[in-house]
Parts: sequence; C-alpha cells; structure tokens
Amino acid sequence: MAFLKYSLIRLALFVPLFVVFLLLQLGALLSVVCAAVIAFAVSYLFFQKQRDEAAAALHHRFSGKAKPIRSAGEVQDANAEDALLDANPDVTINNDRNPKPRG
Repeated sequence: MAFLKYSLIRLALFVPLFVVFLLLQLGALLSVVCAAVIAFAVSYLFFQKQRDEAAAALHHRFSGKAKPIRSAGEVQDANAEDALLDANPDVTINNDRNPKPRG
C-alpha cells in the first residue's frame, strides 16, 4: 500500500506539470522530461517518509519474508491436496513436466 501511495503522489506531481509544460508549447517529449525531472526532485526533497515506507514495503515483498499472495481457490486447493497426502502417505507427487521414462 505504501508503494501505491508514493506512486500516486508522484503521478499527482507529474500530470499537472506535464500539462503546464504542454500549454507552454515545449513539445511532448520535452514536457515529459521536464515534468519527470521536477516531479522526481520535489518527491525526493519533500516526501522522504513516503519514499522510505515504499522502499521498505518493496524490500519486504521481494526479500522472501513476505507471505505468498494466494487466492481463496488456491488456498482451498492446497488444503485439499495436503489433506489427501496426509490420508495417503504412500502417494508421491511428481512435479516434473517431462518425466523420464522408466526402464
């Protein structure tokens, strides 16, 4: 959520600046560059708390410590599979897509 909040802040800075530069007839490419640079500078200087929270959220998400995001159906499937494996300990699961031929 912190990453989304910080992204929306930067977008809210970028869009009005882009429109202003377009109205000043700087051209589309130069307007994008100028708006991006100014939006970056303003967000870097004045939104450090939000930037740090967004960075911490991304670090937590990609560090392997976060819980995997699963839908309710995936959770139910996993629970059913676990129950079947617990009930039948002699069954093994082979996840190889290209199983090696026996012989």
